[in-house]
Amino acid sequence: MVDRLENKPPHQVVIVGGGFGGLYTAKALAKAPVEVTLIDKRNFHLFQPLLYQVATGTLSPADISSPLRAVLSKSKNTKVLLGEVSDIDLEVQKVILGDEAIAYDTLIVATGAKHSYFGKDNWEEFAPGLKTVEDAIEMRRRIFTAFEAAEKETEKEKRRAWLTFVIVGGGPTGVELAGAIAELAYQTLKEDFRNIDTSETRILLLEGMDRILPPFAPELSQAAEDSLKQLGVVVQTKTLVTNIENDIVTVKQGDEVREIASKTVLWAAGVKASPMGKVLAERTGVECDRAGRIIVEPDLSIKGHGNIFVIGDLANFSHQNGKPLPGVAPVAMQEGEYVATLIQQRLQGKTLPQFAYSDRGSLAMIGQNSAVVDLGFIKLKGFFAWLFWLLIHVYFLIEFDNKLIVMIQWAWNYITRNRGARLITGQESLSQVGTNNINSYYTPAENRQPVNV
Repeated sequence: MVDRLENKPPHQVVIVGGGFGGLYTAKALAKAPVEVTLIDKRNFHLFQPLLYQVATGTLSPADISSPLRAVLSKSKNTKVLLGEVSDIDLEVQKVILGDEAIAYDTLIVATGAKHSYFGKDNWEEFAPGLKTVEDAIEMRRRIFTAFEAAEKETEKEKRRAWLTFVIVGGGPTGVELAGAIAELAYQTLKEDFRNIDTSETRILLLEGMDRILPPFAPELSQAAEDSLKQLGVVVQTKTLVTNIENDIVTVKQGDEVREIASKTVLWAAGVKASPMGKVLAERTGVECDRAGRIIVEPDLSIKGHGNIFVIGDLANFSHQNGKPLPGVAPVAMQEGEYVATLIQQRLQGKTLPQFAYSDRGSLAMIGQNSAVVDLGFIKLKGFFAWLFWLLIHVYFLIEFDNKLIVMIQWAWNYITRNRGARLITGQESLSQVGTNNINSYYTPAENRQPVNV
């Protein structure tokens, strides 16, 4: 009997996805008596909260990325596989990875989410979202190409279309993008061009609800809006986008329908579950919400399949207050650590209370020396909120060299107001960009302060 126990193979834990949820699960299992296999279609972990700074030329992709193998190199019970899981075989407990199958005793799916266009997927061509490194590089290309194209444009109205930036969505990503582009146009680039005045740039932030940053306290939302207006951003709330096509954004505000001519439209309005959500639903019969997220049990497992867990942005956990937890990094981190602890408790024949998320607050950067922070027991805005935002983001970067590089970059940018990662990369040349017709509708321009649309 003793020999049988000694020869029993270790418990196999397979983690699909190397984002915050998957990575924190693997790290928490580093010393557990299990064998861990982490599978991701990328060989790196991406610190998504700073992705907008890649899109606006403040940081380079490598500054906020960490090779998964390097991060987990000291976890001797963990191996990393590069690949994309396409299916799950529940009968034999294997995930399908290309031509091979990986066996699991416990499966953790943490494949995250991507941006949603609410059924208008054709808008993606005109308004890229921001979830991956490729998205950030494409945004960066479009933003800096717009200024370059405006420099060459001789027709006034077409030049103004190049200098009009429309950001759809007033959550943290949209707010941070708007503030960063404003600082770029009105400070960083103001001496770099000869034929255009970058202070004539118009930046429009559109939000469908009655205020930006809806999860924040109303006074912080108002503070963020005031700070954006001081930077030169026009904030339009209760404004719905009804169409994006041929360099024209059609919006509806109340009963009024208007058009905005813009060559650069950026999407920050919604998310939907990764394709793995559909695979899990088909194989297990689990219920999904409208965004395709898996509705999980109180212990983050799938109903009827206690050895399959879904965490992070792919999970709809509504057992705490009746509402799904937000798709933010701290949620995924805590869920990953919880599942790791639960696995170890189960191996010892023990149980664990249901998962409970500890909300430690929300943060959003507006611009240099300006941010909003809601910690529940205290609310900050302005310089101290900005400083707190910097410290928290540096703290949660995965590797020490990333922390050091980002701090140096931020310090240098603060002193010089310069951005060193302003590279235009990609296969599309400037001569191919923006060949669509421009509608003759333009709103009057004002210096620095854009007009309402």
